[in-house]
Amino acid sequence: MVIDMHVHPLLYQEIYQSGSGPTGFETWESEFGMGHMGPMGFDELEAEMNAGDISRSVLLPIDLTATTGSALATNEQIAHLVEAHPDRLWGFASVDPHRADAANVLEQSFLELGAKGLCLHPAKQCFDPSDPELESLYKLCEEHNRPVLFEAGLSWEPAAPLNNSNPLTFERAIMMHPDVRFCLAHFAWPWVREMVALMLKYPNCYTDTSITYLDAPKEMMLRLFTVDMGPLWYERSLLHQVMFGSNTPRFRAFKLKGALDAVPMSKEARENLYWRTALRFLEGEGA
Repeated sequence: MVIDMHVHPLLYQEIYQSGSGPTGFETWESEFGMGHMGPMGFDELEAEMNAGDISRSVLLPIDLTATTGSALATNEQIAHLVEAHPDRLWGFASVDPHRADAANVLEQSFLELGAKGLCLHPAKQCFDPSDPELESLYKLCEEHNRPVLFEAGLSWEPAAPLNNSNPLTFERAIMMHPDVRFCLAHFAWPWVREMVALMLKYPNCYTDTSITYLDAPKEMMLRLFTVDMGPLWYERSLLHQVMFGSNTPRFRAFKLKGALDAVPMSKEARENLYWRTALRFLEGEGA
């Protein structure tokens, strides 16, 4: 059993729209920074999930209303996909913090669309995670027991500078909101050790494994767990804070799962990595 905590549904045929409109496929290709790939039916998507033992995929939108006037999947599109495939998909919401109605949109997504958390991309959405305009969003997440997933570290998206993605940029938000669970995605690569430091200091700080930027997945995962970190750091100190995430469609989940299968670790550590920690992140300590 595996929960994939990091999926962008940009190739899902059910929400595909041609053209360069706010949610058109040409816009997604441009704003997400991906080469042309055709949309896929759910049978094909599900076959890939099954190949990697992926039980659930968590779908992440990115609202770019105030910056580009577009969205890398809307909250409504995410809800539509989850409703169509409730046994395989969960969904997050995204709001552009610069929107005047950001808090209202987020609460509606929690209450009416069933969103399980909030996805934000400070580098792409052009905001500082510690900016006071975020306070209403963090408060809603705390009130509704919903976590926050930040895109962090290297982002392939254009107009998303690395300077805004260093994990230390997020520290104040994490520190000031101890009752909100935060995930800094992609192990905040290349700042892996800074990411580790944040997790050591803040138990409400998590990360995911979607970092296949160099080499093959097997080589990248082995380096992450044995070189970038000491070979026992994860098991001894970070056992409840690291989750499986693929960054589909940029990376293929079943390939990343195969790469992680080859990394030596105990059964407990592997179960936590593949699904237990994700449930705790999504639902809180009682999960």
